[in-house]
Order: sequence, then structure tokens, then C-alpha cells
Amino acid sequence: MDSMLNYHAAAICRRMVAKADRLRIAVQTTPLGPTVIDCGIDARGGLEAGRQLAKVCMAGMGNVAFAPAAPDLWSGLAVTVRSDAPVAACMAAQYAGWKVQQGDYFAMASGPMRAAAGKETLLETLGIRERPEMAVGVLESRRLPPADVLEMLGEACGVKPARLTILVAPTASQAGTVQIVARSLETALHKLFELGFDLHRIESGYGMAPLPPVAGDDLEAIGRTNDAILYGGEVTLWVRGSDADLEAIGPRVPSCASPDFGAPFAEIFARYHRDFYAIDPHLFSPAVVTFVNLDSGRSFRFGRTLPDVIRKSFGTVSHDT
Repeated sequence: MDSMLNYHAAAICRRMVAKADRLRIAVQTTPLGPTVIDCGIDARGGLEAGRQLAKVCMAGMGNVAFAPAAPDLWSGLAVTVRSDAPVAACMAAQYAGWKVQQGDYFAMASGPMRAAAGKETLLETLGIRERPEMAVGVLESRRLPPADVLEMLGEACGVKPARLTILVAPTASQAGTVQIVARSLETALHKLFELGFDLHRIESGYGMAPLPPVAGDDLEAIGRTNDAILYGGEVTLWVRGSDADLEAIGPRVPSCASPDFGAPFAEIFARYHRDFYAIDPHLFSPAVVTFVNLDSGRSFRFGRTLPDVIRKSFGTVSHDT
């Protein structure tokens, strides 16, 4: 496991700050305080800001790019991710496993500062912990974090205020939409973790999911970004071990393993009274997962995409001329 995750992420942040105007981001900093980078609240942000934000989430241990989406699925762009260190990139850094709640402020936190704080059972189980001199995190929120939240984050990570960097973007923004859709690979690994699969068997990973239009509000954006992965995400994992293990666990990995599969996420969310934790956790995974066994040379594909749900969710109106 790479023990320099926060340092890798900090290097990306320095490059972002150096080209803040081109990225359309806003940087707030004081000599003795944390650096806060607004990627889509008051700042405009954009596609490239979102790509860089996703790279920070993965602590620089993964590549994030844009590509044309599968033509039968979506006529626009897709977000692709790949990593040769998927456990470090996705579980130690990218997974949004830290609920930040203080007073009336709430955000889902990701990025390598999670490994510094060590507040999650997942990190303990995987033996992931960092004690860096600097910490970098990403908050999914409609508000910039107030001073008391920044102080709490710095203390939890064990770093001085001036050594903390926090990036923020709401779901319904260009940057926020990109960084969430860049989680196709992460959702596959987390699902496998929940199923008891040894993640250290995974050598490399690649994921691709369609990039939806930016929604009019954060609630609608939650639906679209989840649908992009649940019904349009495709992930390939290069693994080691027995074919029998892969054939046994494979059908349980994609989102179609859940009885909630098939409806747009907004409908599912409403059905469970907007309580994420009431939804079947087996729903949260890509539509398709392919295992490539490096030991046997065989491949196994599980799941299916649902283009009709993608088109309904993304809500694009076509005008033929």
C-alpha cells in the first residue's frame, strides 16, 4: 500500500492552484490556515476542474479521462478511470466513507485525508492508515466548510491548519458531476469488499460510465450520477486466483444483483423516503463487471446496462430535423 497518498494529492492541488484561472476555480488561503479550493459553489469550475478533482480523490493513483460513451447507451461523453493500484486509489482515498457533520454543516468526504483520520472500519479492515504531515480531502457539499469544520478536519487528520487542503464541489455542478461519475471502479471494489472478496487479488482496474447533463439541483443530480454507474457503468478487473471463485461471486457483483435494480435512482430514493441507508446496499455497483483472470487467461462478464433508464434519467429532449 502506498504510504504517500496525501503527498501525491497535495502535488495535484498545487498544480490546480497554479492554473486556477484556467480551471475556473477559486482558492482561499491564509498563511496560517487551511487552503480551501472551490470547484463549483461560487466558482464556475468545469470539466477539467472535475477531472482534476477526481484525480485528487484517487490521490493521484489513478488516471481520469473523457471518452465518447457507448453509442447505444448515451450520445455524449463518458468518464473513464484506470489504476494499477486500485485498492490504494479507490478504497484508501476515493471512497466517500466519512460523513462530516458538525452543527448545521454536512458533507460526504473522500480523498486521502480519510487514511490520515482513520475513522472507518473499512480502513481498519484493510490495514490502511497514514500519518502524513499534510492532508488533502474532497467534500461533496453545497457550502464551503466553515472555520470550525476545517479545524475539526485538521485535528482528525493530525495535521497543522496550514497543512490541510480541502476541495469542495456540489453534486449539481460540472466538476461535482464528473468526480462522482469517476467512481465506477471504486463502486466495484467496494461491492467486492462487502461480499468478502480479497481485494489484494486485484492487480488493475478500468471503469467507464456515461457523463450526464448537469442537473438543475443536487437532488436530481444524485439521481443522474447514480444512474450513470448503476445502469451505464462498465468495469474490468484484472485479478489473480481461481476461476471457480470468480464464477461464484461474479453474479453477485453488478447492480442487477439487487431487487431494486431497474428503476431510476430518483424513484428508488423517493421509495425509501430519501434514506440512502434504507436502500439495498447491493444496488450500489456498476451495471457490468468483467473479471480477467491473470492466472488462467480466462475472462468472465456479469451484468447488463439499461440504456432506457439512462435516457429517462438524463432527460435529454431530441429534436430531429
